[in-house]
Amino acid sequence: MINFTLDRAREERRISIIEIIMPYKEKKIEKLYYSIGEVSKMIEVPVSTVRFWENEFDILKPMKNKKGNRMFTGTDLKNLMIIHRLLKEEGMTMAGVKKKLSGKWDEADHKYQINESLQKIRGILLDLRDNI
Repeated sequence: MINFTLDRAREERRISIIEIIMPYKEKKIEKLYYSIGEVSKMIEVPVSTVRFWENEFDILKPMKNKKGNRMFTGTDLKNLMIIHRLLKEEGMTMAGVKKKLSGKWDEADHKYQINESLQKIRGILLDLRDNI
């Protein structure tokens, strides 16, 4: 009986350690289209800023429904996040962002993906540090 209890305690401990290292995460459900309000909340800027960026950058072409509401795709959202990072986090001007991204969207997208991956890894490492 004691052996069974110790084995069970060890197994529970092993499971909890695995959960800390590799927590279960459900796959995020992504929508096909996002409204301008949803997009502005995701990137934490006013709706008017999203409209302004749409007019300034040719790469942003959201679809419009019958009512005229803008419907942004996942690609549009990613491009907006790249623009937001360059303007707000790196402190570039609109002209500087336009010049940097003229014809180089693939490079900017690649750098954005690397940055996102590094941020996720940083978050995991900080969680590990906090749980030790």
